[in-house]
Amino acid sequence: MIENEPLAKHTSWRIGGPARYYLEAISIDELRNALQWANERDLPIFVLGGGTNLLVREKGFPGLVLRYRAQVWHIEAHGATGVLHVAAGAPVAGTVRRVCAQGWGGLEWAEGLPGTIGGAIYGNAGCYGGDIAHVLERAHVLVDDEVQAWSTAQLDYGYRTSCLKQARRRSGTGPYEAGSRRVAPMVLTAELRLTRDDPTTLAATMARIAAERKAKTPWGRSCGSVFKNPVVPDGTRLSAGQLIDQAGLKGARSGAAEISQRHANYIVNLGGATSADVLRLIELVRTTVLRQFNVTLELEVQVI
Repeated sequence: MIENEPLAKHTSWRIGGPARYYLEAISIDELRNALQWANERDLPIFVLGGGTNLLVREKGFPGLVLRYRAQVWHIEAHGATGVLHVAAGAPVAGTVRRVCAQGWGGLEWAEGLPGTIGGAIYGNAGCYGGDIAHVLERAHVLVDDEVQAWSTAQLDYGYRTSCLKQARRRSGTGPYEAGSRRVAPMVLTAELRLTRDDPTTLAATMARIAAERKAKTPWGRSCGSVFKNPVVPDGTRLSAGQLIDQAGLKGARSGAAEISQRHANYIVNLGGATSADVLRLIELVRTTVLRQFNVTLELEVQVI
């Protein structure tokens, strides 16, 4: 247990004040003990994944920030198909590369995707034509003190969201019901569907995706896409980045934060940016895009 741990160290934006208490757990028993410890002291609890898609304010978090770091995985083969059993703390990109190198396809779209498996399940991470909802068999989650197996249907997936993410949004900035210290279900492990494929073909696909990602990813610290791609009344999904670009906001700055000149849906920490800097740019984008295009942009990033 660490006291007053700077959360900027644990977020991809490198922004954020201290957690009153911070703990990394590598087993379910350690998670349970930490939750019990916090509950006995009536402390709020925030479960941290890979620190992507997260903006922490400078005042930090007044309770326990808990991070599950278990990363074990194995593949259960069934002829031409398989199931990847993987712990929530495993990095998405690194795990995908190892799995594909063994000739298992189905996850190659996630090449270079930041964050952890648990975070990907929580937010239905996706890119380059794939997402977690289409490959997840089931997830094991800790509900109160009980481990439960949840199907994809139970997670109620939508575009870059799940029932877990919606529960946190409804309660404001923390993973609780209003006025409660009850932590939301925590992802422990996942079972992901795989298919046999040629390692050389998979490597070529991932190399193409890596090149595309590198070409559009700005230099500097960021959280990835700040806004979800919006859907307009006729059902068309627009590009948030293109809307921000067309609004003339590329290069706009607040303090040391900048709307990227390479990809307008990125806000980059140029060095020393604060959460207030980022939030001012977020508000600028929302109001400008709404005024010019009558489109309301929804945050993909969460503010703590």
